[in-house]
Amino acid sequence: MNPRGKAERRLGWLLCAPAVITMGAVTVYPILYALWLSLHRYDLRFPADRSFVGLSNYWSVLSSELWWQALGNTLMMTAGSVLVELALGFCLALVMHRVLFARSLVRAAILIPYGMITVVAALAWKFAFDPTTGFVNALFNLEGAWLTERWSAFFVIIFTEIWKTTPFMALLLLAGLTLIPEDLLKAARVDGASAIQRFFKITLPLMKPTILVALLFRTLDAFRIFDTVFMQTRGAHGTETVSMTGYNALIVRLNLGLGSAVSVLIFIAVILIALLFIKGFGTSIARQESEK
Repeated sequence: MNPRGKAERRLGWLLCAPAVITMGAVTVYPILYALWLSLHRYDLRFPADRSFVGLSNYWSVLSSELWWQALGNTLMMTAGSVLVELALGFCLALVMHRVLFARSLVRAAILIPYGMITVVAALAWKFAFDPTTGFVNALFNLEGAWLTERWSAFFVIIFTEIWKTTPFMALLLLAGLTLIPEDLLKAARVDGASAIQRFFKITLPLMKPTILVALLFRTLDAFRIFDTVFMQTRGAHGTETVSMTGYNALIVRLNLGLGSAVSVLIFIAVILIALLFIKGFGTSIARQESEK
């Protein structure tokens, strides 16, 4: 490498250094500290009893039925919300992309739920499904107490997540739709391809990278669901998630060791989900590119 190239590379590292140091301070250090805490028996109620216990905290969590139930609840909420959001988000993205009049107004109206704070949205739908003050039972002539039964509470939580974050999914998919060449769609229309054929043969294949990003971001966010569950059920009636489990251990019971072990396990699960998406969809996209 010539001297000029070395100087430019050095300048690049110097320019990146502040961002790298900042990311290390706010990301790497808390992760390492949580890992260190997870290897100790550390209860704030008995600070003098702190001691190194190795993987004992992880064994306590993984051998607990509560953890596996919370993990199952989390996966169910994640799958139920993300799949519906993908379908609805695609429909909304197509509407925002193809609308011919008042386009800015339509896009702004669709994005309103995503602009609301999650706690506000959760409380709003909690009151809406309340059997005494809500409008849902009166509208559909029902009498059930939605948030006092496990499966109906699941429905309310998933419905709230779908209502709140479908616009986010639609926004990401809309960005992908704008990158599809219009000339390609027009050529297919001239060749006699129907709207359904154009969607499955042109739009959907070209949207695979965008769908990967949308699903990845939303799945990672949904897996860490906390606000909606906390505000609507507090994890009662069998609706506790892994984030609620970590909260109860860390904040409620003040067990830093056990709570940190839960946090590390959630972090590992998030990494595995990301790797699964990137490997699965990335391989599919690479195969598609090689076949062109």
